[in-house]
Amino acid sequence: MAEKKLNGEVYYPTNEIMDYAHAKCESLYKSAEKDPVGFWEAEAKNLHWFTKWDKVLDDSNKPFFKWFTGAKTNIAFNCLDVHVQTPRRNKLALIWEGEDGEFRSYSYFKLHRETCRFANVLKSLGVKKGDRVTLYMGRIPELMIGMLACARIGAIHSVVLQFH
Repeated sequence: MAEKKLNGEVYYPTNEIMDYAHAKCESLYKSAEKDPVGFWEAEAKNLHWFTKWDKVLDDSNKPFFKWFTGAKTNIAFNCLDVHVQTPRRNKLALIWEGEDGEFRSYSYFKLHRETCRFANVLKSLGVKKGDRVTLYMGRIPELMIGMLACARIGAIHSVVLQFH
């Protein structure tokens, strides 16, 4: 917190909170700069992989680098499925409050269920891996559900936010 340029009603974390924070940005930056391949390999081990990589970084065809060659994972699985089979299934994954005060919350289990439902809707419309889907809506929970559903089936998504 070297530069405190914000004004208005701003609350900065205490030094005690900063000491115990998981996001130690400076040390992460230094670690990534010192050994980028080793850094990303260590970070990748925190994810679930259906197939582990053959090579972390394939730089044989520069400048067309390939990361984690031969590996297979799914970001939606890593966001939701890994939690659904644990006691975290009932913990809140998403808390949303609209501008009008409307409030909705989703546990990992509920968000997983809604994501799977929407993925099935997309599949029933013929959307498959590699297809492109544009999501045009406001900042509501269904936007995240749509993004996760696309990732779940391997569709590429693009978000167009609707503003009032």
